[in-house]
Amino acid sequence: MTQGRLVLAATPMGDVGDASQRLREVLATADVVAAEDTRRTRSLAKALGVEITGRVVSFYDHVETARIPMLLDEIAAGRTVLLVTDAGMPSVSDPGYRMVAACVERDLPVTCLPGPSAVTTALALSALPVERFCFDGFAPRKSGQRREWLRTLAAEPRACVFFEAPHRLADCLADAVEILGPDRRVAVCRELTKTYEEVVRGTLAELAAWAVEGARGEITVVLAGAAPASADPTDLVDVVESLIATGLRLKDACAEVAAVHAVSRRELYDAVLTARRG
Repeated sequence: MTQGRLVLAATPMGDVGDASQRLREVLATADVVAAEDTRRTRSLAKALGVEITGRVVSFYDHVETARIPMLLDEIAAGRTVLLVTDAGMPSVSDPGYRMVAACVERDLPVTCLPGPSAVTTALALSALPVERFCFDGFAPRKSGQRREWLRTLAAEPRACVFFEAPHRLADCLADAVEILGPDRRVAVCRELTKTYEEVVRGTLAELAAWAVEGARGEITVVLAGAAPASADPTDLVDVVESLIATGLRLKDACAEVAAVHAVSRRELYDAVLTARRG
């Protein structure tokens, strides 16, 4: 018997030209296509010139749990199940992870066809330092919860990417100005890969003012990481002295420690001399 498998596949966010050849092939050959929106998946297949030959079933939030046993049985019986969502990668703020976990629990094969993702696309376009980042899904809807969530980002050194509804964007950015300060850098990306794609970059204060006019479409926000907090030079005296003990000159030791901890080299130098005088 042919071994069955679950195939997760990323779908275009807007431009069908982003569909991979592997997505085309599995759309045409999968025994079962589990789709977040069956109509959108059929429309995508038509746009790609692909005929879906397998059975198409719905797989959205409210039916996900109920569909899993049937899909597991299909895979166990040797069939290929393709799981797609409306746009981007399944499991990333979309249905999918429960199905993957269920397959892993039953030791059934799972593979993934990589492709479009609003998260990585927005990060690349943000013009912000994103070597390290976190993804927080959708920002909380209620103001109190949103403000509490923003407080957790006050000292977060990594860039944070999240989704936001267009009608809540202005309130979200206004809260961010109050909690995180007006000067934190941010990029708002909307309608990525689509006809009216737009990326607006600036400070939180600038983008909060821009958003008051209203933004449309699907929104992805990239927030710069917090700048490292400056240490108190007096707390670093022992670090400088330990470097001096290895053979560095006072001046060079102060320069090295100051660069790492974002403090004034002159102030650190003075702090060492003051500590030595007792």
